[in-house]
Amino acid sequence: MLNNLTECEEGDGGPNNQGDATSKESSPFINSSASDVEKSRQYDGKNMALFEEEMDTSPMVSSLLSSLANYSNLTQGSKEHEEAENNEEARKKTVQAPRMGTLMGVYLPCMQNILGVILFLRMTWLVGAGGVLGTFTIVFMCCSTTMLTAISMSAIATNGVVPAGGSYYMISRSLGPEFGGAVGICFYLGTTYAGAMYILGCIEILLIYIVPSAAIFKMEGLEGAEAEAALLNNMRVYGTIVLSLMALVVFVGVKYVNKLALVFLACVILSILAVYAGVIKTSFDPPEFPVCVLGNRTLVSKGYDICAKTIESGNATVTTKLWRAFCDSEFLNATCDEYFTNNNISQIQGIPGITSGILAENLFSSFMEKNSILEKRGLPATHDPDSPLTNTNRYVLADITSFFTLLVGIYFPSVTGIMAGSNRSGDLQDAQKSIPVGTILAIATTSFIYMSCVILFGACVDGVVLRDKFGEGVNGNLVIGTLAWPSPWVIVFGSFFSTCGAGLQSLTGAPRLLQAIARDGIIPFLRVFGHGKANGEPTWALLLTACICESGILIASLDAVAPILSMFFLMCYMFVNLACALQTLLRTPNWRPRFKFYHWALSLLGMSLCLTLMFLCSWYYAIVAMVIASCIYKYIEFCGAEKEWGDGIRGISLSAARFALMRLEEGPPHTKNWRPQILVLVGLDGEQNVEQPRLLSLTNQLKAGKGLTIVGACVEGTYLNNQPQAQKADQSLRKLMEVEKVKGFSQVVISSNLRDATSHLIQAGGLGGLRHNTVLVSFPKNWKQAEEHHRCRNFIEIVRETTAAHLALLVPKNISAYPSNGERFTEGHIDVWWIVHDGGLLMLLPFLLRQHKVWRKCKMRIFTVAQMDDNSIQMKKDLIMFLYHLRLDAEVEVVEMHDSDISAYTYEKTLVMEQRSQILKEMHLTKNEREREIQSITDVSRGSIRRKNPSNLHTQRSIAEESVVGSGQEKPEEESVHLSHPWQVQLIQEKNATPTPTSPTSPTSPTPAVITPGQEVQMTWTDDTEKANIPAVANPESVKDMFNMKPEWENLNQSNVRRMHHAQKLNEVIIKKSQEAKLVLLNLPGPPKNRTGEENYMEFLEVLTEGLNRVLLVRGGGREVITIYS
Repeated sequence: MLNNLTECEEGDGGPNNQGDATSKESSPFINSSASDVEKSRQYDGKNMALFEEEMDTSPMVSSLLSSLANYSNLTQGSKEHEEAENNEEARKKTVQAPRMGTLMGVYLPCMQNILGVILFLRMTWLVGAGGVLGTFTIVFMCCSTTMLTAISMSAIATNGVVPAGGSYYMISRSLGPEFGGAVGICFYLGTTYAGAMYILGCIEILLIYIVPSAAIFKMEGLEGAEAEAALLNNMRVYGTIVLSLMALVVFVGVKYVNKLALVFLACVILSILAVYAGVIKTSFDPPEFPVCVLGNRTLVSKGYDICAKTIESGNATVTTKLWRAFCDSEFLNATCDEYFTNNNISQIQGIPGITSGILAENLFSSFMEKNSILEKRGLPATHDPDSPLTNTNRYVLADITSFFTLLVGIYFPSVTGIMAGSNRSGDLQDAQKSIPVGTILAIATTSFIYMSCVILFGACVDGVVLRDKFGEGVNGNLVIGTLAWPSPWVIVFGSFFSTCGAGLQSLTGAPRLLQAIARDGIIPFLRVFGHGKANGEPTWALLLTACICESGILIASLDAVAPILSMFFLMCYMFVNLACALQTLLRTPNWRPRFKFYHWALSLLGMSLCLTLMFLCSWYYAIVAMVIASCIYKYIEFCGAEKEWGDGIRGISLSAARFALMRLEEGPPHTKNWRPQILVLVGLDGEQNVEQPRLLSLTNQLKAGKGLTIVGACVEGTYLNNQPQAQKADQSLRKLMEVEKVKGFSQVVISSNLRDATSHLIQAGGLGGLRHNTVLVSFPKNWKQAEEHHRCRNFIEIVRETTAAHLALLVPKNISAYPSNGERFTEGHIDVWWIVHDGGLLMLLPFLLRQHKVWRKCKMRIFTVAQMDDNSIQMKKDLIMFLYHLRLDAEVEVVEMHDSDISAYTYEKTLVMEQRSQILKEMHLTKNEREREIQSITDVSRGSIRRKNPSNLHTQRSIAEESVVGSGQEKPEEESVHLSHPWQVQLIQEKNATPTPTSPTSPTSPTPAVITPGQEVQMTWTDDTEKANIPAVANPESVKDMFNMKPEWENLNQSNVRRMHHAQKLNEVIIKKSQEAKLVLLNLPGPPKNRTGEENYMEFLEVLTEGLNRVLLVRGGGREVITIYS
């Protein structure tokens, strides 16, 4: 052990010891193959003998602490420790993680990313258009948003180790792969379009302020749309060239980009200092930047040489270049523009200085329409509103229509970049300390710079110069440059290099972010972008980034690109706030940030501000961004790899589920809310595959009710020995549920025998108020065969248990003949044979089936049976009215069934049935059971003697009735109605013996008879009490026939004969009416009350459903499931 530990220490932690992925540590305790003797030697003298058996899975604390101490958080750590894979290169050489402090690692990178192109190119225009108050409001809102986001981000970043990956890593691990992937893509797109914005700013500085002559599409002499198109085309051409060069630089050597970062940052800081120096200088020595104004209209400086109409040269009056621009000749008698003639030329000071009081004039907004002329407030002008505008190219015009929300969208990108510190978390010496301090300080510093610049620009510069976006009225100077000291060129070159640097940083960071997302594997179609060069550089991701960036450059307008990336960044920040709020509110045990100055209310406020700013910037861009994020979310949800990252959304689901389950416990659901919550009991073959897959097809077709579905299976054996088979069975169930599109849960139970396992599933399935109320089980196939007898008994026990538990039971017969989900019935009927009312489930099931595309074209028919003394016409009218109130569309038919003699065929079939039952009994009887069977046979023979004496029939019946009444069993009012139809009562249930409980809410629910164990053993399904309660034959003719029976018929149990007779007669009617039906729904008769009549029960069901292709036997759960009320 010491040798191994020494090797581990020499490797300085190595890649094998990264994180707490203990399964991959080079530890003597993990995956150790040492024998017991070696193991005992290893732990000898270490006081660990008590735990030596567990050392394979649970290392000593010293080993764990050693691995944590040697942990090195590398920059490629976008893979979490539990999924990290050790490659060969990492094993060969150890990479020492660079260490940086708060200043170099967080503060300065954030400053560089936050301060940029908008400050230099658009800040003065924003102040001029929005006014000092309006712009200050915008800056305050945006800076507050980023500050609140930084607080949330600090809490997340200090809640454990955050590998490189920044906001994507934090969001995905806090909100789950779906949100993480969606927001990660949004953050990637925002970073990419930020690169496009920086490149466009770079080209704007180059072509307008540094070398205007380099323009390929000349703008000289062009007006309006033509001049605008020429400018945009120049931006597209040069932007594409610069993008190609930058992408090449990033591809060749990203290390040079990182080394130049400090140079670019120095340019930004020097430029800002030059601005502050210029502001101070204006207080005592304002610079000379005159602006020429005609009336109150600002003139383009390149259109004149002297700001005057005429000048005195000697004794003569000479016209100027400005005169020739507005008149048709250079002579004084020339015809001139009307506005030019009626107004005077004046010259104003562009930068009057901080002490001039110009702040009051710039306090309020001055929004302009596109192509409107820039006018000076307070100057008199003579203008005929009806006369058309002429010579508009001589004036400074507004290039876009400005309004408050547009200014928000253009400004917000200037406060992005707060994630720069968290993106470098892998390079920091103490990330949990540096990220909060550095990020919040950077935001505070930049917020002060922006807010002070708003006030200083408004106090120093005249409004016409502020609103002059491209400096056309001040000799084509950068407006902020006119304020700078010692020279405007400091700002021009400083801003040019800073935009270049920011563009390179975006093209460096965006591909790595995409690579991190691709390597996480949550978005399948992005996996190709996870590959790169041998040194890990993301080549394919860089190519995609350049293509997306090119789409932003083709837009060609910085003002149009800025709101796009604002959307993506705002969405990213919104989810950072949401992640922090969720973790705080859910109180997850793992939520223990070192940064304590956070609160869920601050996070929710930040999230609300982000959402507000999104729609303030551009409501249609906001909707597009949300649609993109939603599409990615749904794509990951349906097609992406499943990841378990312990995210907050799982926590929400758990809390919501707990709350809902507690609410469900408050009481049973109302009839209007009842829906089938199905427990599907499936059988497994030797390979642990489902034997009846069509059961799940039927479940899917029934799920228009959208209730709970539990698919249960049983494995015979013990838990310790048969756990692998259970896991395999569970996987098989899940796979089949996915194929059949059944949304629900699978549950596999291991028990010593299948009977108990099935009982456990019925009893313990579900949780709290979310339990099954319906059991779906297939009719046992080949139940007559001796080897399948256990299936028969299991089925009957299921019927008994569901009845006792007040659960509905659905038993499809010939399940293999049922349609799959891909089949379609273009016509046909679903026939319901309504024999007894069991809560309305028979009515509800066809309605649910017809919601599915398989059964949609089938029509519903309802059949009910009338006796001789029933008014069948009135029954039909009542049933039609009942269905009308139920809002069910169905055909109605009342079938009349007349009493008839019992046929010889019925006697023979009953005889065969009883003989088969007798054989099965002899096969399974124990000694005690044989003795009891002899007694029961004696009882049967006594019963046959009584039947041979008809004079005793009525006497015996009256005695039995008195005994039942004397025992205190009261029959409900409903049963007295059913007793008028004795064949129905015999078929469905022997109600006189033990009345079936009615709805739990019914005040007339009878008390079940108490049966002692002795009675239960000796009672048969055809005991004397039952035979006495109901006449042995239905009419006098059949009484006479009893004297003409064959000798072997005389010992037959007459109760079984009657049941067989009624089952056969009902089957004949069903065959006659529903032979061609696609599905027949039928009441399932009640189970035998004792064990001796089980085979007979199955035989009756077989006779009842004989000749029908698809039969669904239905037994209600003892409560109403359908109502006529709204």
